Amino acid sequence: MLLPMTTQPEQQNGVGTQDSFQRLWTPHRMAYIQGENKPTGPDAGDGCPFCGIPEMSDRDGLVVARGKHVYAVLNLYPYNGGHLMVVPYRHVADYTELDANETVELADLTKRAMVALRKASGAHGFNIGMNQGSAAGAGIAAHLHQHIVPRWGGDTNFMPVVGHTKVLPQLLADTRQMLADAWPSD
Repeated sequence: MLLPMTTQPEQQNGVGTQDSFQRLWTPHRMAYIQGENKPTGPDAGDGCPFCGIPEMSDRDGLVVARGKHVYAVLNLYPYNGGHLMVVPYRHVADYTELDANETVELADLTKRAMVALRKASGAHGFNIGMNQGSAAGAGIAAHLHQHIVPRWGGDTNFMPVVGHTKVLPQLLADTRQMLADAWPSD
């Protein structure tokens, strides 16, 4: 259902100076800012969400695909729609700690994620990488995870550049289902 267009901005008391701008509220980001789901320490038993996700259903954990050694999961706080992470089941912090089988499967699921994202969303390109350690920007430094962020030509517009806000037009559960359906088989 489309909302009717108005010629006057909706006035809301308590939102600051009336400046003719509509407000885009993203209250879900506050959970990330306040550290929700962050581990209390470096060990697997310290509340590591990446250790808990495999125990959940795919739907509840936002898991798109499972391998023997690693799994692909939607980022709960995505940089772009479809932002996936490939995560080893084993609680390791550093890429050099992966064994050969984990390394191979991490690479394979990364490739499969790219195929699924291209098929499901027509992604034009990707940012792929790992932040190793807190100093490098890892939000959860104690458990390795590789980001696969789909990109499209022109996807950086005034919202993230000027407004420091990313608009995601789809619920994570719907994105998870779309990518799971597009995931390539063995």
